[in-house]
Amino acid sequence: MKDLEDIAGMMATIGAQAKAASAAMAVARPEAKRDALLVAAERVWERRAQILEANAKDLDYGRDKGLSPAMMDRLALDEDRLKAIMDGLRSIAAQDDPVGAEIDAWDMPSGLNIRRVRTPLGVIGVIYESRPNVTADAGALCLKSGNCVILRGGSESFHSSRALHACLVDGLRAAKLPEHAIQLVPTRDRTAVGEMLTMTGTIDVIVPRGGKGLVGRVQADARVPVFAHLEGICHIYVDKAADPEKASKVVMNAKTRRTGICGAAECLLVHADVAATLGQRLVDELIAAGVEVRAEGLDGSVAATEDDWGHEFLDMIIAAKVVPDQAAAIDHIHRYGSNHTEAIITEDPEAVAAFFNGLDSAILMHNASTQFADGGEFGMGAEIGIATGKMHARGPVGAEQLTSFKYLVTGDGTVRP
Repeated sequence: MKDLEDIAGMMATIGAQAKAASAAMAVARPEAKRDALLVAAERVWERRAQILEANAKDLDYGRDKGLSPAMMDRLALDEDRLKAIMDGLRSIAAQDDPVGAEIDAWDMPSGLNIRRVRTPLGVIGVIYESRPNVTADAGALCLKSGNCVILRGGSESFHSSRALHACLVDGLRAAKLPEHAIQLVPTRDRTAVGEMLTMTGTIDVIVPRGGKGLVGRVQADARVPVFAHLEGICHIYVDKAADPEKASKVVMNAKTRRTGICGAAECLLVHADVAATLGQRLVDELIAAGVEVRAEGLDGSVAATEDDWGHEFLDMIIAAKVVPDQAAAIDHIHRYGSNHTEAIITEDPEAVAAFFNGLDSAILMHNASTQFADGGEFGMGAEIGIATGKMHARGPVGAEQLTSFKYLVTGDGTVRP
């Protein structure tokens, strides 16, 4: 490895190593990929004391940087979270291998048989901030989908990410897969991010995970295709036909379970017909739980301002507004949403259909917390991120979404007239 001060040279070496390894990973046996993930899962649990010790160093670093409580929560690991990482690795290992899976097949009058099958993307660059679990999730999903990955974790999670990355590399070694299939950029220097964004010769797609500043920079500067969401401005619309008990449970969970994740609810919209009753009850319950409610048309903590709509708080703060009807709620989401996740609380199937048809966010939910916007909760084992664009990957990006496809065409001496 080149001297860390030579960031451009270092990144070029990492890219070349990933590109070279990608040929072997594209044809890696499903059993080898499964075994690598199972070994990595074992290592995470065996080394939990060392990983938590590394995480303690990162938490000290985060406190010195003045990270918010929500960001510190993202950064923190404990045994329960390490068990979740281990379980995620095992879940990904148990999934069907997506590489080579047949998507479609058909015969043509010419005599050709045409099949469309899944194939790896190649080399994926993942740029993320304070969540060390992304190291394991992204590494595992790229491995499962036959891709190589270059991981550039945040400066806050530097030690935790290195400890988790070592577990993944042990898995690769045990399965006799290329160790360069999963590489971690070994520096906090932000110059490495700039280099990754221009590595068109070796990186096939970039996935940023982090705050608006990071994702905005990646989307603006990248010369490589990007799967990303800029913000998670998630709305919950409480319809006039909402069940009060369901609304109470869902709204509280969506806002307060973990405020620092992209699936946390940031805006509550309430139908005018139930504003004085159910709507005010929900606001009162949120305030009692310690949430600052910036409200319009409801008695909240403070009055809402224009800046509160379309704002990703990532904190114990939520905007709340009374809307005259469902159409107005949909209009509000169109104007201020980020196409991430929206939920409707109602017992009216026609209202559900109108909500689902009227919005085009990556994830739409009915009577469920927006905090379910997560690859693990979608049965993917984990996710490499949430994509809100209109490319082939939308919503949680799991192993299957990290593949493209190719056509396999078979004839019998067939020629075109």
